[in-house]
Amino acid sequence: MTITQTPGRLAGINPLAKFLVAAVIGLVLLLSLDWVSALIALLLELALLPFVGLAPRVLWRMLAPIIIAAPFAGLSTLLFGRAGGDLVWQAGPWHITSASVSLAIAITVRVLAIGLPGVVLFATTDPTDLADALAQLWHLPARFVIGALAALRMVSLMAEDWRMLSLSRRARGVADGQGPFASITRFFSQGFALLVLSVRRGSVLATAMEARAFGGDIPRTWARTSLFRPRDVLFVSAGILLAVIAVAASLLSGAWNFVIS
Repeated sequence: MTITQTPGRLAGINPLAKFLVAAVIGLVLLLSLDWVSALIALLLELALLPFVGLAPRVLWRMLAPIIIAAPFAGLSTLLFGRAGGDLVWQAGPWHITSASVSLAIAITVRVLAIGLPGVVLFATTDPTDLADALAQLWHLPARFVIGALAALRMVSLMAEDWRMLSLSRRARGVADGQGPFASITRFFSQGFALLVLSVRRGSVLATAMEARAFGGDIPRTWARTSLFRPRDVLFVSAGILLAVIAVAASLLSGAWNFVIS
């Protein structure tokens, strides 16, 4: 079983350092709903993207889902968010005000600022390296770590399974229906078939792992040693600095809006 790993300069950074950076940035940006902190964080992240070492085409393929989803998050906030301030536009049940516009912009930018580092950092992480770090540095149970690793390895198979299901259904004439209703029905039907196939494969894999004593209580050994080096400390420090700059800019501008208060 294999999973695609995107190479880059960040491939040598310890996976836990990447996780800490993504967690710090995401947590800080979730503490406020202002657009200033999110915009500053997003601009800094975009400025650092060239140093990741990934081709623009690879970056676009990785970030496309977030870039597409962010405007929809902002649109839903614009249409159904809490009204306030001056009325900008009204049509039927929708009342768009200046407050809802500001909140929609903040949500859109925040989705991009939180999602971008998470996608880029974990796309440059090998699942085996992540499992080694979780088991050796955070001392998580080996049963959980190896199970999670097996699940990550199987994720890449789902795309190939989906393609093979499409081809087999087309060969049997199941996918001959036309129109939007037929497409929706075909999608859910094929999705259910993929779910059944995944559950069966997971059950077989779990049985095989238990038969090979992967769930035993005996302390395991690891083929590769996971180390938290000085460069990893510097990487985490850079992520914390980015979050501090974003918060400081928001506080100085007076836009900080703590969500708990």
